[in-house]
Amino acid sequence: MSSKGYKLTKADFQQINRRNLVGFQAGWNYERMQHSGYLWIILPQLRKIYGDGTEELKTACRTHCAPFFNTSNFLNTIITGIDLALEETDGVESLETVASLKTGLMGPLASIGDSIFGSLLPTIFGALAANMAIEGNPLGLFIWIAVNIVVDWFRCKQTYIAYDQGMKLVTTMSDKLNAITDAATVMGVFMVGALVSTNVGIVVSAVPEIGGVAINIQDILNNICPKLVPAALVGFVYWILGRKGMTSTKAIFIVLVIGIVFGALGWVAKG
Repeated sequence: MSSKGYKLTKADFQQINRRNLVGFQAGWNYERMQHSGYLWIILPQLRKIYGDGTEELKTACRTHCAPFFNTSNFLNTIITGIDLALEETDGVESLETVASLKTGLMGPLASIGDSIFGSLLPTIFGALAANMAIEGNPLGLFIWIAVNIVVDWFRCKQTYIAYDQGMKLVTTMSDKLNAITDAATVMGVFMVGALVSTNVGIVVSAVPEIGGVAINIQDILNNICPKLVPAALVGFVYWILGRKGMTSTKAIFIVLVIGIVFGALGWVAKG
């Protein structure tokens, strides 16, 4: 039965957001990544827009499954909202525009979403919560939970905003995406530097004697640059992660082995 002219309701958006929060990545694969998850979260609404079992619905499904699609889990519903606004208004005639929209926005939104929500916020609030937990303060747990609740609320809210704004949002965002991406990147680098100096605790404990004089290497390094050893360790980890075949798990084991060996030899200690 055709449902042409159907207008999405609040219940539709609630269903989209529930599906997005629990299943957007469920169909992830190496060939097309998030294409099936994207279709799954809006399939009930496509059935209402085009009619269940119609050729128009089949065409829409094939369109959404055809291209490679991969973007941020935190900003993907911006694309979803604009997409549904177009398909609700123009039906299958909008599918070419929708395909171009998905291709054009998935990269910039992935960059922004991953920088802010995938790196920056977890780095700041994760470190804050962890430090409070180390000190025995349970408030850190509730801060971390509250941050994630706010992020999920934002993920749901943007669906409504994108749907209401439609293609106007693309025009509005186009001039700001690069600036937002650059700002998030700079902030992320700044926070990584701050966390290195406050959370990576390692010092050179070796005090060799040269000509009967004890040389405190750590004092010399501190005069050159405070926290030079933690910065060097982080730089080393970044360097090995760039090697072919290296994974984060392997890098962790390498650092553990180096730390144990150097600590046993008395060359390094906890800062």
